[in-house]
Amino acid sequence: MRACRPAAAFLLAATLAAFAAPPAAWARGPQAVEDINPEAASGARARALVRAPHFMMVSANPLATQAGEAMLRQGGSVVDAAIATQLVLNLVEPQSSGIGGGAFMVLYSAKTGRIQTYDSRETAPAAARPDRFLQADGKPLPFAQAVNNGMSVGVPGLLRGLELAHKEGGVLPWADLFQPAIRLAEQGFAVSPRLHTLLTGNKTLPKQSAAAAYFYAPDGAAWPVGHVLKNPEFARTLRAVAKQGADAFYQGDIARDIVAAVHGHATPGDLSLDDLASYRAKTREPVCGAYRGYQLCGMAPPSSGPIAVLQMLGELEQYPIATYAPNSVEAVHYFSEAGRLAFADRDFYVADPDFVNVPVSALLNPAYLRARGALIKPDRSMKVALPGDPEGKLLTLGRDNALELPSTSHLVAVDKQGNALSMTTTIESEFGSKIFVRGFLLNNEMTDFSSSFKDPEGRLVANRVEPGKRPRSAMAPIIVLRDGKPVMLVGSPGGSAIINYVAKTIVGVLDWKLDIQTAIALPNMGSRNKETELEKGTVLEALAPALEAMGHPVRITEFPSGIHGIVIDGNALQGGVDPRREGLAAGG
Repeated sequence: MRACRPAAAFLLAATLAAFAAPPAAWARGPQAVEDINPEAASGARARALVRAPHFMMVSANPLATQAGEAMLRQGGSVVDAAIATQLVLNLVEPQSSGIGGGAFMVLYSAKTGRIQTYDSRETAPAAARPDRFLQADGKPLPFAQAVNNGMSVGVPGLLRGLELAHKEGGVLPWADLFQPAIRLAEQGFAVSPRLHTLLTGNKTLPKQSAAAAYFYAPDGAAWPVGHVLKNPEFARTLRAVAKQGADAFYQGDIARDIVAAVHGHATPGDLSLDDLASYRAKTREPVCGAYRGYQLCGMAPPSSGPIAVLQMLGELEQYPIATYAPNSVEAVHYFSEAGRLAFADRDFYVADPDFVNVPVSALLNPAYLRARGALIKPDRSMKVALPGDPEGKLLTLGRDNALELPSTSHLVAVDKQGNALSMTTTIESEFGSKIFVRGFLLNNEMTDFSSSFKDPEGRLVANRVEPGKRPRSAMAPIIVLRDGKPVMLVGSPGGSAIINYVAKTIVGVLDWKLDIQTAIALPNMGSRNKETELEKGTVLEALAPALEAMGHPVRITEFPSGIHGIVIDGNALQGGVDPRREGLAAGG
């Protein structure tokens, strides 16, 4: 490892210590997860519940959490904290999110008692056409040929969304929120174990010259754990946006460099300067539903996540799920069958509401969900569920075949005023398009559209590529309320499996009465209307024979969730991080 200055050496030691264990002052909760419930541990290192009296920040990286917590300590709002956290995440967890991508933010205002959502999802370039990912014979391109190139890049939306949220809910000056990320980019940060592992395992990133020059040593090896990595180019990008606002990104030299990088790829894309200049983030009304006396609110379409989570819970509500042990055959059976039903609807109905009429109210109608849930047999799996038809439109729609891979990041925050925020943020799959420009990676969000724009019968797919359209997402940032006040914030990365991760955690807290950390650490399970998936290396593996005897097609698999959550218990806050990642909960 190269020699580093005393300041950088101190940073390196502090970073590695943060990854090793949360500071003792922050870990004032009960004993570790496996001591509370030995079967709850997922096989990853157990984490302690974190408590704080007034404010809390939770994210996927200690340095990012510390940046957000610093804003909260200065009297900043949850929006301020989220912006500072996100910018550091872009730097230290570049494989998952950043200014080259987009996000969904769900915000509770303590002053108004309202939930507001911010949609900074990427959009398709104006030149995009429905057959974008089809071969000459009409068959979809192999995913590997579609995902890592200029054709996969959508118009980034994150900075416009953060700027809009800050104008409406920020307290600290915009430029101040950029300083932690700028300092880290200039002084350097220690490469984390997870970043090193992903760099080592990625075969495409080293083939992109700009990315290779930053992420890999001159001999082509991934930078080792603890290597102090500096990104002065990203610092310059952030300084421009801190000074000039998001316009510095969407117009001028930065925009020209983004477009040039997309067009300069061996498989070029069609992103234009006009696409960047015309991008706008949107506020949308949240999607809300009831479950066992609670109200759950999340991001509306183009996100399918909250709708699917609410459908699963609505289908489960008629069953005594609370009486089934968390890691029992019965719990996995009912949870997986509900997932099959929700995913069956999702694949037909959900897309960008500015282009498609999404029947949200019909899909969440309690009578519809009760009828759907009644299809679950107590002793037999349906294997593959058929979609419902709440508005008599099913025969006019084609089935989506988008392939959503696990990546993304999630953060939650509560400030001193009682405002609460849940935000899921992404550049789509691991390291996005692999196109590295101005110190950050560009998304490959276009592959979240269906690769085919119509099904074999000729019916149009709702989530097909169209100019200016936002691709469907599974991201599911959710706020749970009781009597109009937030009691839980939750969300996760993980591609389409996000829906199961978030639903599992909500059931863990609301039905099984677990603390948020124990609920997050529960082994992941569920079905995306294919196999019944059980997390590898957990106690759930032992359930496979019994589930197979009930007709479940079982697959034991890695389930790399990154669930982060906060429970508001009276006037106190409890934070949980996913033991499968490197996150940190901190507050005061």
